[in-house]
This record gives sequence, C-alpha cells and structure tokens, in this order.
Amino acid sequence: MTGAEPLRIYTDGACSGNPGPGGWAWASSRDHCASGGEPATTNNRMELTAVLRAIEDNPDRPLVVVMDSTYVKDGLEKWSRNWVRNDWRTKDKQPVKNQEIWKPLIEARDARPDVRFEWVKGHSGDPMNDLVDELAVRERDANRAAAGGASAPSSGGGKLADLPPEEQRAERRRRDGRIPNGHLLLVAGHAPPELGGWEPNEISEDVRRRLTDLIDGYARITPDLVVMTGLRPGAEQLAAEAAIRADVPYAAVLPFPDPDRSLSPDARARFRDLADRARQVVQLEKTSPDDRDAFAKAMRRRDVWLTTAADQAILVWDQVDNRLDRLFGDLDRRLGPDLTVLLP
Repeated sequence: MTGAEPLRIYTDGACSGNPGPGGWAWASSRDHCASGGEPATTNNRMELTAVLRAIEDNPDRPLVVVMDSTYVKDGLEKWSRNWVRNDWRTKDKQPVKNQEIWKPLIEARDARPDVRFEWVKGHSGDPMNDLVDELAVRERDANRAAAGGASAPSSGGGKLADLPPEEQRAERRRRDGRIPNGHLLLVAGHAPPELGGWEPNEISEDVRRRLTDLIDGYARITPDLVVMTGLRPGAEQLAAEAAIRADVPYAAVLPFPDPDRSLSPDARARFRDLADRARQVVQLEKTSPDDRDAFAKAMRRRDVWLTTAADQAILVWDQVDNRLDRLFGDLDRRLGPDLTVLLP
C-alpha cells in the first residue's frame, strides 16, 4: 500500500428517533459505496458504523475518511486516548457511550497508520457528503418502513399536525433538509447585559457551568443529543461553550450571512471560533438585512425555525425580561414539559 494515492471516502449516518430506525453509508463514488442500517439505533452509532465499515471494507490502499460528525472525528483524534488510558471511562468516571463500536473502530484505526480523517460541514453543498447522506437516509427509511412506518418522502403537502406525534419529527426533517440530525436541544435566552456584562463574570460563568451539567445529564439519557444554538452573544454562546465542556456536539444556526458584523473584534473572534467548532452550521437566509426592522423580522423568523426544529429546549431567562415572553410562549406551546427555564 506504500506510495499509493489515498482513496477519499465519505461517510454519514442517519436516524429517526432515539432509539429508532437508522442507516449508515460510505462512498468514494456512486459506483464504489456501501450502506446498511438497523431497526433500533442512534445517529451517533450510525456515524461510527459508517467510519468503521469504510476502513474495514477498503483494506488495500491508504484512505482519507471524510465525515461531518465532530463526535466521531474528535473521538478518534482526541478523546479516545484518554478513554483507553482510563479503562474506557470518561473524565467523570462514567462508561464511554457506544464503546462496543468505538473499541473495534479504535483497533481498526491503530492497525491502519495509512488512514487519515477529515471533517466537512454537513449539508453544505459538498456532492459526496450529499451522496452518503442520501444513501444513509435511504437505509433509514427502509428500516422505518420494515418496522411499519411511512417511508416515502413527502411531497410537501399535508399538515404535520395531522400526523401521529411519533411521525411528526421525522416528517419535519424530510421537509427541511437543513435540520441537523440527532435529538436537538435548543438553548436560547438572555444577552450579555442580563448575564453580568460582556466581560467574563461570575453570573455568566455560573450559567455556563449549569448549562454544562444539564447538557451532560441530558446526553446520558439521549446518546444522539445535539445542542442547537444561534451563537448570539449571551446564553447562546455560553451554550456552545457548555456543549464543548460536556463533549456534546452542537449545531450553529445563523439567520443570515455575517450576523457578527456589528460585534467588537474580540466578540467577533469568539463568534468565529465557536462557529468553526460547530458540528454543523446552518444559514437560514441568503441575504443580510439592511435596516433595523428587517433585522428584527429576520431574527423572529430564526426563532420560529429554531422553535419548530427543537426536540427539547433550555431558556436562560429571569422570567422578568418581557423581551423573551414571546419566545417562551412559543417554546412552551411547542414543547411543554420538554422546556426547562434556567434562572440566571
């Protein structure tokens, strides 16, 4: 294998529910690919399986394995060495999740020094990433159909409210391919002035710490948890930093291009760093607003999209600031007991 040109293989996983029907896929082209699935699995397990199978199925030449999962890439390149050293325990002494797949994947990695890993943003227009997503979703839907669920893609008609509750989440994702995979935990809430100011302070650090504890706890119950945040300064950026601390992936949802353009240089650097570390960046609109009224309307559309996409939410709110009344009302109607209000 020495000297051979590396083969670039893309991987992806898809899942509806937790657990639920799922699919995995790898491909270097439409003619060189493989896919499969399981009737009861999680998104993270399918992402892991796709990478493992890509390595196992292609033993004869060097590989560059390209994935859109920071969970898998960070596990391979950062976390796994500590897991092995600590007898497959996390830093807080808990068993590593999905280790029955992680262990053979780590063994496959260690046996193949000719394998490298790269990350690509999901749903960003990369044709090979789109291909493996298509293959994984096809396997997911086939397993869903075998279990008695509807699998045909929606033509866009019909009301979600007319579907059984367990079908609505999967249908919403079929209608809007921008919605990230996984169980989506939205975190929103106060801006910096309501959290002690723009500089580091005890209030914002306490909120970050409590968000970390909540996210870590939810991830133990829901293995495919993904934090969803708009990355605005305040609670939304604290959520991304808390997700990093809890070793949970997060998706950044931006309302339009360059939403950070009016921030200070330091605040812009923080925003860009967090955007770069996101598992996925979703941009909802192609053009930036040109006045304050257009900005307010775009942010309202963003909030509606986030509320609709979320499976669960944390709202950092003192229950006094009436600027968050509308968002709270939307989340409460949509999620009910799956909404948590965190008092700063």
